Amino acid sequence: MNTARRGFAGLRELGCKAALLLASVQLLACGSIPRPVYPQSDAGLTLARQDATTAGLVAIRAQARVDQRGRQGRVRGTVLMFVERAGRVRFDVMTQFGPVAILTSDREHFAFADLRDDRYLTGATCPANIARLLGVPLSVDETAQFLLGGTPVIAHEQATVSWTADGYYRVRLQAGSGERQELDLGIYPQDLAQPSAAQRLYLLRSERFSAAGKSVWRVTYAEHKKVRLGTAEVLVPFEVRVERAQDGSDTLVRFKEVAFNPQIPEGAFVQTPRPGMREEEASCD
Repeated sequence: MNTARRGFAGLRELGCKAALLLASVQLLACGSIPRPVYPQSDAGLTLARQDATTAGLVAIRAQARVDQRGRQGRVRGTVLMFVERAGRVRFDVMTQFGPVAILTSDREHFAFADLRDDRYLTGATCPANIARLLGVPLSVDETAQFLLGGTPVIAHEQATVSWTADGYYRVRLQAGSGERQELDLGIYPQDLAQPSAAQRLYLLRSERFSAAGKSVWRVTYAEHKKVRLGTAEVLVPFEVRVERAQDGSDTLVRFKEVAFNPQIPEGAFVQTPRPGMREEEASCD
């Protein structure tokens, strides 16, 4: 009898755990994340904790579907890429017959090979040149940070953090110039009862506003998946969307295959023109 009672008690305990797990899944599915027991109260430390969570991710090798919408219409395609946190990038636009365009930057030197028109452009790495392929005028540092699930942060004089009714932290930064930035940060569900210093955070949105209150750019991060980096498990976005209202650009990157912290081939971030290509200067104007 005692053995039977212990067996039923074990089943009841297992049933309770399963119910709690199901409730947690339902909460996550509905976006109803409860308020952490020890919420973040210092905006600067909150941002530092988010940055520390993904500090181990320094580079990716990826295949992605890129969907661009802008003044010139809609462009979709498959892009192979190398991206380093240090601000070095390579994007190869692919078709079933091979690459049709290649953009490289080692931070200082920019090159863009248009293999359809046999044009080879070189110049400084500036937002206008990055936009030749991605459709969004960003610095190479911004590009690398966004694709690795991070964000640049404006210099600011005031900073606040609060927990929202939608179940995430919102950090607000205010610069002396009038510019401001908002960042939405999710919390790992298993850290809801952890002290604030032990909470792992990940980006959901980063948006920069001009002094006039207009959006300069908005980046949203979605489809987060667990990735093991060394001994740590990190939530990494597999969808990154960059929008700029002022020029109507909207670029969505959906990662299909990703290698994290890969060995990147020597010379991946530089290229030379193929025989017969017209060489031109790529202006930043």
